[in-house]
Amino acid sequence: MSARGVRRVVAGALVGLAIGGGVTGCGSASEPSPPSGVDELVIPTPSPDPQDFVSGIDNTWLPLSPGTVLRYDVNGPGGTVTARAAVGDGTQVVAGVETTVVTTSSGPEGDAHTDFYAQDRAGNVWWFGRAGEWEAGVDGALAGLAMPAVPREGDGFRLGLLDGVVEDWAEVVTVDGRLDTLAAFHDHLVVLAVASDLDPGHVQQRFYARGLGLVYVEDADE
Repeated sequence: MSARGVRRVVAGALVGLAIGGGVTGCGSASEPSPPSGVDELVIPTPSPDPQDFVSGIDNTWLPLSPGTVLRYDVNGPGGTVTARAAVGDGTQVVAGVETTVVTTSSGPEGDAHTDFYAQDRAGNVWWFGRAGEWEAGVDGALAGLAMPAVPREGDGFRLGLLDGVVEDWAEVVTVDGRLDTLAAFHDHLVVLAVASDLDPGHVQQRFYARGLGLVYVEDADE
């Protein structure tokens, strides 16, 4: 499947497809947030229990089925390049949890990064790290939330946390967004505002389509 029209490089965790990342309520970068309103979850989580997670990811807004490939047009100062996000068939154990592996590549040189995701029994998708940069359970890194099972306007959460490496936040802007530039997905989109304590003032909006995942990214700097 393909999604055309992403502005900027697919940002950081897909999310990588979360591709990973203000948002209100940032607080201290070194402490886990208290229950955030996202079903009373502690985000980021200091001690994920493998028994709380399931095999595979079928979240409505961030499905990551093995073999899925998403392609994006990325517009930048040097022109338009194609980014490719591929969900692998294998898994990777991170912090004791079996995670889904997503590799995102872009540009003529094929620069790539690999991210790790897992879904809990309630349907929430967590970001467990990026290969070579940070992994939950290593050097104090904490897994954060990539997509709630049921996004609600105003929900705010950490995407992941390792001081000085990943200090990203997200807030659900709307669960009924529109995107006229993509006729096939022009309404009923979940929109996240994503920012990082490491890059104050820079905000992205990420648009997620039901049954597909991330379809568009744009700058929305303050």
